[in-house]
Amino acid sequence: MKLKGQLTDLIIMLVLTVTTGCTSTHTETDSLMSELLNTIQNRETYITQKENRLDELRQALYSASDDEARFLALGDLFDAFRPYNTDSAFAYCKRRETVAFKTGKPEFITNARMNTANVLGSIGMYKEAMEIMDSIPYSSLPGYLRPYYYYINRTVASYLMDFSVRKEDKDKYLGVFEAYQDSLLSLCPPGSLSYVIDMSDKYNRKGESEKSVAILEDYIDNNEYSTHDRAILANSLAFAYKKLGNLDKQKKNLLISSIADMQASVREYVSLRQLAVLLFEEGDIDTAHEFLRIAMSDAQKCNARQRILEINDIFPIVNSAYLREIQLQRERQHTLIIIISILAVFLLVAIRWIWRQMKKTKAAHGQAIAANNQLKQLNAELENFNNRLTEANHSIAENSKIKEVYITKFMEQCSLYIEKFDSYIKSLNKLLSAGKIEDLRKNLKSTEMIDGELKAFYRNFDTTFLKLFPTFVDDFNKLLKPDERIVLNKDGLLNTELRIFALIRLGITDSVKIAQFLRYSVTTIYNYRVKTRNKALGNRKELEERVMEIGRQRL
Repeated sequence: MKLKGQLTDLIIMLVLTVTTGCTSTHTETDSLMSELLNTIQNRETYITQKENRLDELRQALYSASDDEARFLALGDLFDAFRPYNTDSAFAYCKRRETVAFKTGKPEFITNARMNTANVLGSIGMYKEAMEIMDSIPYSSLPGYLRPYYYYINRTVASYLMDFSVRKEDKDKYLGVFEAYQDSLLSLCPPGSLSYVIDMSDKYNRKGESEKSVAILEDYIDNNEYSTHDRAILANSLAFAYKKLGNLDKQKKNLLISSIADMQASVREYVSLRQLAVLLFEEGDIDTAHEFLRIAMSDAQKCNARQRILEINDIFPIVNSAYLREIQLQRERQHTLIIIISILAVFLLVAIRWIWRQMKKTKAAHGQAIAANNQLKQLNAELENFNNRLTEANHSIAENSKIKEVYITKFMEQCSLYIEKFDSYIKSLNKLLSAGKIEDLRKNLKSTEMIDGELKAFYRNFDTTFLKLFPTFVDDFNKLLKPDERIVLNKDGLLNTELRIFALIRLGITDSVKIAQFLRYSVTTIYNYRVKTRNKALGNRKELEERVMEIGRQRL
């Protein structure tokens, strides 16, 4: 068994490799096939989840406080086991019947007997299932059990119809099936899953598969459903597309249904078998054989005789083709071995000749390599020198540009300050000559002129700097976290934080000099720099180095 499992994993991995390798022709169906193979490979994870859920339901049964609670807990276990292990489901049915009789409630007894009939139909005991259902008077059923009554009768009739040999028997059970299906449809709400599935089936039998597709896709798009229900819906949709002759969409939905079956950890399913048949018809014998083997293994573990019989109809054909394919591959391998052996002889001769030629050219090749290495070293040194020279030229050009602009501005500013200082002295002399000592004292104590000149000085600095570095603010903000970025005032001037880093960009990095320039304390300047570094995007220690690069290429 262990060897067989390893072989299965190997086949799945090989199919995965082939499927995922052809990226140029990947389609939605290819992706779904890859997903299915991955799901099968990780099947044990889903099985473990299923077993954990069953343990929880068993614990709920053990914790039930009375017979009525035990009856409901047994119903949950029956629902969980029916598509997973029919033997266990049957055992829980019998226990449920026993508990139902203990409660004395007729509807509980009827419900439990119908559960038993349902399981008996799944394992191929159609006569026994029908006997149970025939013994239940429909008029005695409560309303909530009547759809279940028709569902079981409809399902057993479909099994009998599928496995009848004579045409008259098939027609007979078809009539029974349709009658029960119509009764079930009359009781199910039009928007329910049961209604949609049976109505879809009815449309297909009437040759109206377009309506079947429409009702199924509408339900899938507008409702929530479990993974197991998704498998049922996709399988029904695949059958409708098969009726319409759309094999691509049939295959797609069979893949979706098979994936959902694997993920829901059910063992009584039909999609993987139907997908295997479709793949066999397409010529993918290896994958078809592996899928049928998995489906048969699950059906046997579930003891779903109905599914075993269905698989047995096709498995011998696929297995025979699979064995023929293996035999053909062996014959091809034998032929390839002969060809490879002949080629190996020629290869040995060629290798010997090449070895002799290599021996003759080895010395010359060594000299060429040495010369080439020396040339590479010289080229690397030359490139390094050129890079340093280019960097130095850029730095010189940038410094020259900045110095040129600021020297011009400095001379203009000095001239302006001389004129203003001369005017200021004249105004003070006038006050002194007029004997207005008090006015003179007020002017000398006032800081209004200095404050105004500082504002003008900073405005002039901001304007000049932004002309040199028009994108400085945007480039600086890119170095900060999005929620820490700075927005200029309406007047378009820099704030203190931006002025500090503008001075740094100009090469003034000493906090003492920056403090003197901006008329702040050294501690304040230091705090501003630390606070801004903490806002940096990336490594905060590199912020000022990155600021120095702003506008470098432009200059």
